[in-house]
Amino acid sequence: MFNVGKVRTDTVKKISRELLKRFPDHFAGEFESDKLAVNDLVITPSKRLRNRIAGYIVRLKMVEAERAAATEVAVEGPEVTEPDVETE
Repeated sequence: MFNVGKVRTDTVKKISRELLKRFPDHFAGEFESDKLAVNDLVITPSKRLRNRIAGYIVRLKMVEAERAAATEVAVEGPEVTEPDVETE
């Protein structure tokens, strides 16, 4: 089967990225709290648009956290274990 993602308009993406760039402290990566933050920061013509923006912000925060975790692991490097050597 195909792994099909959600289609988001350029408007949702542009607004979401701009909000994260200008106000990174306002968003926690949880939909309900981010929805309220979007409502305070942007005047949207509909609840649906506001919810789509908040949902995309949550997605961007998740990707950001995954990248940070991957970078952290890469910096630490893989764990090297000593082979058990028995002397007789």
